[in-house]
Amino acid sequence: MSEAIAQQWLESSASTANNKQFEAHMDLISKKVSVTGIEGFDNIDYDAWHRVCEKEFATGVLKGVRYDGLKMLSSSETQVQFKTYEVVEANDGTMNAHGMEVLLELEADGKWRLLKERVLSDAEAREDGLVQGTLLRTLLT
Repeated sequence: MSEAIAQQWLESSASTANNKQFEAHMDLISKKVSVTGIEGFDNIDYDAWHRVCEKEFATGVLKGVRYDGLKMLSSSETQVQFKTYEVVEANDGTMNAHGMEVLLELEADGKWRLLKERVLSDAEAREDGLVQGTLLRTLLT
């Protein structure tokens, strides 16, 4: 069940971003979200995420988002924690790819939302088996 929740959230996150559905995308993010591990930033909160997504969606900077791999870590009735590999491609051809640890929480309205995200170092992503064969070849070409 927890793996299905994680997979559904990843699919919804990619789909709403790829289709520039700003409100639906932000509905996947908790107002209490905390993102760490991004160089140059201590923490990214909901307001910062909102501003960046709104600008990227409106200006057409984003070409596509995909997630590769899923490594379940833990789950309870109200939380699901896992690791995955995110690939974000811009329309100018630049690509940002990194492993990430994700904590989803079931909120009072019955929706699963991103509560915490930690961007992994390349070494940790490799150690977790998140960067493998085809994905690595895709990123290098």
